[in-house]
Amino acid sequence: MCRFLSYLGAPIVMDQLLYQPQNSLIHQSYKAQEREEPLNGDGFGVGWYNHCINPEPAVFTSVRPAWNNGNLKSIAPKIESECIFAHVRAASRGNVTRNNCHPFAYEELLFMHNGDIGGFPQIKRKLRDRLSDRVYNWLQGETDSEHFFSLLLDNLDRKSKTPQTIMAAVEQSIADILELAGENGGQGPVLLNVAITNGRFMVATKYVSDPGETPNTLYHSEGSRYECQEGVCHMVQKGDPAQHAVLVVSEKLTDIEQDWHEVPLNHFVAVGEELDVTLVPIQT
Repeated sequence: MCRFLSYLGAPIVMDQLLYQPQNSLIHQSYKAQEREEPLNGDGFGVGWYNHCINPEPAVFTSVRPAWNNGNLKSIAPKIESECIFAHVRAASRGNVTRNNCHPFAYEELLFMHNGDIGGFPQIKRKLRDRLSDRVYNWLQGETDSEHFFSLLLDNLDRKSKTPQTIMAAVEQSIADILELAGENGGQGPVLLNVAITNGRFMVATKYVSDPGETPNTLYHSEGSRYECQEGVCHMVQKGDPAQHAVLVVSEKLTDIEQDWHEVPLNHFVAVGEELDVTLVPIQT
């Protein structure tokens, strides 16, 4: 069911997130520690922002396993950004193609998902019928993930994008999925660990529709900066007050327990433009 990480804060070199930590995302692509199947080798994607040039993100995706991609290894030590999204895929819905690799980008937004929409084949056609032409013509892939993002984009309906409007759109999209499942015989739980950003704020979720279902893991970490020195990576708690950093990850990147806080079930993690972190219950 995939693994992801999202970072927002003081500029950081991509390599310090993807390769250097003890349980880096690259390590998770072949030896994930907190899911039954350790392999996430059905492609990967990285998105990042440079707002000095353009408000829209750059995205690099590939169907090759992340652990075996020379291009990613070459660029990661040379890209610095204030916002980085990265995802390694274990395909469940949709073929192994670049169109199905996360993160998905629409205008200034990035979106990625770890989980599953139970009964998606039964509701896929009806879900697509609900989409505006604008979003329907943008949609390229087959995954339940990108279809959920498409529904979310229409529920935003070009509203000004804030953590609050994103959270409201996510809640409405979950309600739409549950309604479609009820009307069309969709069976199985909905597991939605998602992350959405515009490069200036970030919203993530840990959600399961069935309280008896085991959720996917999700953690957050914050401090003055995240750094790696001499092979040791950690979240620095005291430093320059002008700096701050927040990570939301599927798996803890290190075994430094105090760096990581488990996200409660059926909650948002909202990270504002001032990098304030708020946990908000999902109302649906």
